[in-house]
Amino acid sequence: MKQDLAARVRARLREHVPPDARLVVGLSGGIDSVVLLHLLVRGLRLSPRRISALHVNHQLSPRAAGWATFCRRWCRILGIRLRVVKVVVKRGNSTEAAARSARHAAFAASGADIVVLAHNRDDQAETVLLQLFRGAGPRGLAAMPAFRPGGPHAPAVLRPLLDMSRKAIAEYASRHGLQWVEDDSNEDRHYMRNLLRHDVLPLIEERRAGAKAVLARAARLQAEAADLQDALALIDLGGDLPQGQLDLLPLRVLEPYRARNALRLFLRGNGLPMPDADRLEELLRQALTAGRDAAVSMRLDESDLRRFRDVLYIVKPVPAPDRPLELQWYGRGVLRLKPLGGSLRLVRSTEGGIDGQLIRGLGFRVCSRQGGEALRLAPGGRLRAVRKLLQEANCPPWMRERLPFLYLDGQLAAVPGLGIDVHFRVPSGREGYLPIWHPD
Repeated sequence: MKQDLAARVRARLREHVPPDARLVVGLSGGIDSVVLLHLLVRGLRLSPRRISALHVNHQLSPRAAGWATFCRRWCRILGIRLRVVKVVVKRGNSTEAAARSARHAAFAASGADIVVLAHNRDDQAETVLLQLFRGAGPRGLAAMPAFRPGGPHAPAVLRPLLDMSRKAIAEYASRHGLQWVEDDSNEDRHYMRNLLRHDVLPLIEERRAGAKAVLARAARLQAEAADLQDALALIDLGGDLPQGQLDLLPLRVLEPYRARNALRLFLRGNGLPMPDADRLEELLRQALTAGRDAAVSMRLDESDLRRFRDVLYIVKPVPAPDRPLELQWYGRGVLRLKPLGGSLRLVRSTEGGIDGQLIRGLGFRVCSRQGGEALRLAPGGRLRAVRKLLQEANCPPWMRERLPFLYLDGQLAAVPGLGIDVHFRVPSGREGYLPIWHPD
């Protein structure tokens, strides 16, 4: 079993870990993570330059400080670096979920290329049952992947012990004389996972030997089914995953189950939490059937989903400012405008733009929208209300209040994305500057 455990972990690393990747092991101090770290450092002899450990102190147990002390001592023995991160976990309906979110945030901020976690086959079987009781579909029933690629704001995650039983891990720990800490909350049957672990799954194993392995295999099959669903959703979305906004017209011609599937991929691909089935159905119904001018909005985590015309937008709410925004800016660097929820910069352009000499001489007065503003966008044309121009440009209502207005010498010179007043445009043949607005 010793050789099998090491061989399987080595195979996982060869499959998913580049030679120069920085690894951070999630070290709770429990038997699984203690064995994983020992196996990587002593068994597979990974260089201490490549591997470190991270212990997250959730501050939920009076023994938490002692667990952190144990992890420090264990890492000193192994000769690797350890970082201990204290997090604040909000107690409520799901303290376990809140602790998991805080832990994942700490991993995301670790600077690792790959976070290595010690989940095993028994954990996988428990997760499958938990997801089943929640009414999850194939993606939820796929439970935990052995490897999850990283993204722009999160490292990759590797679970090299996922096909190993808890018994095999315990045998390894006993053979090497390892010590670990026990979290007494793991005995609390108030948590559904503990009820499954200590009461339900042992009873099932008595009647159906190898049930945990069967559940883990079912998770792999569900992962394949979920990947097929995602492939179909990508086809229905036109071949590319939309970022930030979703064209609803293609969804109108789909069967309801395919429209729901496409919406799920859009939400998950944009980092939003998945609503339950009823909320997802209601969101889709409103998005596709509400009147053209009806206000459609649903909060998901820290974002709002809003519809305008036939597009569904992901919107980060921005608190209303205490007072109108007004500041001076000479166009250098990136101007972060937190009250408007975005940033402003100038980009050089050979096809028009604002006259750079005016910017250097006068500087901009950057303001929030006050109402009544006007621009003359065409030579010889009339002065037109910005309100009408925004409507004609199909600018969503919530974005109209977030745009910065740029003034030169007391006159409105430009609104990013809308246009530049002819009075401030660079003469033909000269290089100008275009104001670019980036919402958060």
